[in-house]
Amino acid sequence: MKKSIILISTALSFVLYISSCHSTDASNKNPASSDSLAIASGAESFNLNCSGCHNFSQSGIGPSLAGLATKVPRDWIERFIKDPQKMISSHDERAERLYKQYKSIMPSFAGLKEDEIKNIIAFINNHKEAGKQKENKNALLNPIPESIQSSSLVVGLQMITQIPASSDSGKKPLARITKMDVQPSTQNLFVLDLRGKLYRLQNGRPVVYMDMAKLRPKFIHEPGLATGFGSFAFHPDFLKNGILYTTHTEPPGSGKADFGYADSIKVALQWVLTEWKSNDPRATEFSGTSRELLRINMVSSIHGVQEISFNPFSGKGKNDYGLLYIGIGDGGCVENGYAFLAHSKEKIWGTILRIDPSGRNSGNGQYGIPGNNPFSHDPDKNVLKEIFAYGFRNPHRFTWTRSNKMLACNIGHSNIESIDLVTGGHDYGWPIREGNFLLDPYGDLTTVSPLPPDDSSYKITYPIAEYDHDEGKAISGGFEYLGSIPGLKGKYFFGDIPTGRLFYIDLADVKQGQQAKISEWKISIDGNVKTLKEICGSDRVDLHFGRDSKGGLYILTKADGKIYKLVSVQRN
Repeated sequence: MKKSIILISTALSFVLYISSCHSTDASNKNPASSDSLAIASGAESFNLNCSGCHNFSQSGIGPSLAGLATKVPRDWIERFIKDPQKMISSHDERAERLYKQYKSIMPSFAGLKEDEIKNIIAFINNHKEAGKQKENKNALLNPIPESIQSSSLVVGLQMITQIPASSDSGKKPLARITKMDVQPSTQNLFVLDLRGKLYRLQNGRPVVYMDMAKLRPKFIHEPGLATGFGSFAFHPDFLKNGILYTTHTEPPGSGKADFGYADSIKVALQWVLTEWKSNDPRATEFSGTSRELLRINMVSSIHGVQEISFNPFSGKGKNDYGLLYIGIGDGGCVENGYAFLAHSKEKIWGTILRIDPSGRNSGNGQYGIPGNNPFSHDPDKNVLKEIFAYGFRNPHRFTWTRSNKMLACNIGHSNIESIDLVTGGHDYGWPIREGNFLLDPYGDLTTVSPLPPDDSSYKITYPIAEYDHDEGKAISGGFEYLGSIPGLKGKYFFGDIPTGRLFYIDLADVKQGQQAKISEWKISIDGNVKTLKEICGSDRVDLHFGRDSKGGLYILTKADGKIYKLVSVQRN
């Protein structure tokens, strides 16, 4: 039977697995505090550290925590929160069994104080068992039974640099590097660490170009996951106008949201899109002015605004020139029970926007809505005219091919990771679809079913490539290779974030309505074939990609903060 694989990324994930997979002796469990102040404090800590992966209604990235504190010994929870790796290494039966089952280690929350941990447990204990979900009788145990086949392609890597460790504790991930991009009209490469710094690579050495914590005092990068300094994009005419754009997170209520929802739904944090104007575009460190373009409330800390980009193949005089694309995740609204916030032309969550930053005809008057946007002339005043496409869970990365095809990698829930060929105005299905499968957004999100007989009436655009959780856990978007190595041309390279597996599709197979074959490729260091797990010494790789001005590709690994370049090809 196919296992339901869950990304484990907060301090309580493994704990719930124990409650659901093992009978637990509660004899050493002390009652959690019932003090209202302790519970209120625990709620605040839970929302900051745990809510991105957990809720009390159904499984999300991590399982529902309803009734957890009545099943699992509290002292075990406390010890595991402080140092999960230590408990696994000490051969604790529960910890070791779960590590072998899920092949992932959650981060340590050793920085939490004793009272904070106890209050979190008190808050969880205040939530009793949730009602049982309706059984999905049509659930597919293995949505995609075919396995991804390994190709004969082996690519040699060369380490380029290591980004300075930003982890306070020195524990992995050492540097949360997620994006590498090139500055237009130059060969300068820039690398982003979610914890707040944008680096310029100067002779292969990282030099801080922008420090978000200094520029924005309300900046936060906790509790991790996707929060922090989300993305950056230089205007294509940066060397003349000095303009670039960034996204980052701030606490709830830090500013008036341009896109919000009913007060009855909590706000976990806000994502902010900012325009910056450099005093000197050729300076090695940013100084200049800024203005806020938009601010969005989010239900949880996951699935934020992690990608902004200009189409690099759209020159002056073309319809796309100077238009900024913005990928907006669903903010975890679906797994928190607010599916109505997604999959709508009237809501911003789960969309890709296209705006004209130099315009002023938006609702808040801070940016423009291009006249050629697919919904720009929709007579319905409630439709958000800045939406380019919708129906995404988390359009984590998107890019364009040389032939001007826009590809977006959409991180799935419990079953399907996908690549979408993005066309303006199209609906990509989430949360009534996950990949090419039916999903009940108010039912069991861990299961999918075959498409219904009347599926064509929904007018959903399905992925051009996808894999299920037998193969990986969260897709990492990449690029078409445009460099000088013949054996890599004509391919779109991508991978899986936590496992570090590496995949590609042939771009000749990319056609709307068809499935492109996914193949696996391998890497070598100094002639020795190795996995990324072996290279970075971690079971969680946190894989990302970059591309330089000449079309060469790079691999970024958060676990050790290192960057590698693809430099050669050999065949098995």
